[in-house]
Amino acid sequence: MDLSMDVAELTRTLVDIESVSGNERAVVAEIEAGLRALPWLEVVRDGDTLVARTHLGRAERVVLAGHTDTVPVNGNLPSRLEGDTLWGLGSCDMKGGLAVLLHLAAVLEEPTRDVTYVAYECEEVSADRNGLKRLAETRPELLAADFAVLMEPTDGAIEGGCQGTVTVEVTARGARAHTARSWMGANAIHAMKPLLDLLNAYEARRPVVDGITYHEGLNAVFARGGVARNVVPDECVVSVNHRFAPDRDLTAAEDWLRGLFEPLGYGVEVVDRSESARPGLLHPAARDFVRAVTALEPAEAVEAGRVRAKLGWTDVSLFSSLDVPAVNYGPGDPTLAHHKDERVPLATVRDCERRLRAWLT
Repeated sequence: MDLSMDVAELTRTLVDIESVSGNERAVVAEIEAGLRALPWLEVVRDGDTLVARTHLGRAERVVLAGHTDTVPVNGNLPSRLEGDTLWGLGSCDMKGGLAVLLHLAAVLEEPTRDVTYVAYECEEVSADRNGLKRLAETRPELLAADFAVLMEPTDGAIEGGCQGTVTVEVTARGARAHTARSWMGANAIHAMKPLLDLLNAYEARRPVVDGITYHEGLNAVFARGGVARNVVPDECVVSVNHRFAPDRDLTAAEDWLRGLFEPLGYGVEVVDRSESARPGLLHPAARDFVRAVTALEPAEAVEAGRVRAKLGWTDVSLFSSLDVPAVNYGPGDPTLAHHKDERVPLATVRDCERRLRAWLT
């Protein structure tokens, strides 16, 4: 694969190589061959994850990272081009962004910052298979940097950090009885009313972190309970998901949830958790990035909506765990990710490449 080809054509080439999670080997082989043909890069392969680095002795090192995998095919391969819009699996999430970082690796022999380019496997499935997570845990030196950009689709905006997520199972206990004599038992489903009242009355925190505003969430996402049509249930479990801003860490978020639910007499068990990531927009490298990409001062870029909070969770959290400030920035509308009609305007891919090239040169 000639990684120096026009970035729009490179996007289409990548899309047309099917790479559903766990089946990235074919596209990784093509990318690896293209990277190893570039003498200014050191290339390391770890499983189906690739790391390519310059070693120019620059004052700063930055990371550009993107995943190679997609969700399952949904009648959207091969790609098709309509005007300047490329339709196809992964076009938005995130082979447009992947094409940008690979093209820059191929055409920038002497960037003004040392650059680490990462193309990693299995982002769209369980965290234990995530290639970037594996590197962060086993080979963190490969990801050491002053700043990182995760090429997730953001519609050309810069999305700082990410919110963390905690899911807890809240359990109410009761006592079984025949429904004809229900007063002899205690209905665990009915006992969930205080919880539901609390969730309905919840007012989201909107803290400002590094100049951008986050919006937290607290929602019931699953419920289970019941024994039979003629039995008063003795147990009811409601799963509650909390999205928390990066001015809190996991410990603080979990303690806050327990402080809400345990005084009401419920049992609380954490079943899923991922740390938040601060946006790091006060770091000099991040401020330079904002200026280069938006042509605005950081405060002006926030005011103009060119810099905003990442309300979901992304792998920038992994960089944060390594003390590397990180943002999400890439072509494509994130609301189209995983959609059968996934698509990306190729003009946005070219624009993203142009802005990142300006930053790195």
